[in-house]
Amino acid sequence: QVQLVESGGGSVQAGGSLRLSCVVSGRISPASCMGWFRQAPEKEREGVATIASNGRTNYADSVKGRFTISRDYATNTLYLQMPSLKVEDTGMYYCAAFTTGSHTYCAQWMYDPPGNGYWGQGTQVTVSS
Repeated sequence: QVQLVESGGGSVQAGGSLRLSCVVSGRISPASCMGWFRQAPEKEREGVATIASNGRTNYADSVKGRFTISRDYATNTLYLQMPSLKVEDTGMYYCAAFTTGSHTYCAQWMYDPPGNGYWGQGTQVTVSS
């Protein structure tokens, strides 16, 4: 059984930092693309950042220059470093792994993820002013 388990969320004041982690376990093919997505209350889910198997990263404009996505193959862990947090970063953050399809679609999948991906249960991030 494949599991993606996120951790590292919490409540911080604006300007603070958090680092999210997502551990992947189970029988899963190497993911051609992994990413972080978030959903704020009463808003649609949006892509935050993705990282392809060739190391290429993509970021939403709202987090570009602030957040950093990284992947540790040795521990099957995906990270999202989030400094300089803003109130508008508040939401439930989900990690996802996409194992079918070429890594060249990774940037596209941030906006339109494929339906056969693996998803975690999410970790809440709350940023207060």
